[in-house]
Amino acid sequence: MSAAIRDAVTVFVRQSLPTLRSPSALVFGMLQPLVFLVFFGPLLGGLTDLPVESSWQWFVPSVLMMLTLFATAATGYDLLTEMQTGSLERILVTPMSRSSILAGRTLHDVATLWVQAILIVAATLPFGFQLRPAGALAGLLLLGVLGLAAGALSHALAIACRDNPDMFYGVQQTLLFPLLFLSGLMLPLDVGPDWMRVAGNLNPLTYVVEAIRAHFNGTFDVKVAGPGWLAALAMAVVGLLLATRAMRRAAD
Repeated sequence: MSAAIRDAVTVFVRQSLPTLRSPSALVFGMLQPLVFLVFFGPLLGGLTDLPVESSWQWFVPSVLMMLTLFATAATGYDLLTEMQTGSLERILVTPMSRSSILAGRTLHDVATLWVQAILIVAATLPFGFQLRPAGALAGLLLLGVLGLAAGALSHALAIACRDNPDMFYGVQQTLLFPLLFLSGLMLPLDVGPDWMRVAGNLNPLTYVVEAIRAHFNGTFDVKVAGPGWLAALAMAVVGLLLATRAMRRAAD
């Protein structure tokens, strides 16, 4: 095992131990998406023009994407806390590479996300959500790439806000919610005004949510899923580059 992989595994285990000791954190991270699922999902039953056989097939993938963004986009605040308490400095003075530190942290975020997503899917099966195993696996992989992107960008934002921590959630929420609503996550953009449809076409999350819905419904059409994968991978590359660069600057 190379030193970089060993360092990433060490950081992954360090980040995972608090979750294993207090698994209730997994449940609390699922509360907000579950609230949307319970109270908003039944309202979609009246929509007859959804491109799937039931509203659950349309909305459950939306909730999983919501979970991904809410959970991983907030992980940078943990990094902010570590910077304020000095625990991050103790890690940065070790011989570990900055990319390994980032890799271990983001892999923990993705692993936590997958556990939460599987629990939500299991909880929706009795209500009529139809599971397509191959498509669900592809959807979880795509959610992992999106979570990697959001987590890395969150870490970069946290380091940029280290001198003014209160800015973190202000910037995060200002960017996150418009992107969510303009992705067609909650309602089809076809029912919105022209400006919203144009903005949705420019939003990379629009293509990701369409790909995730397609996969969880057992579809692997490249024309539908391809743009979503490209958008998620592009965001992941940008996020990792920005976060690695920020982590190196934090050590200076």
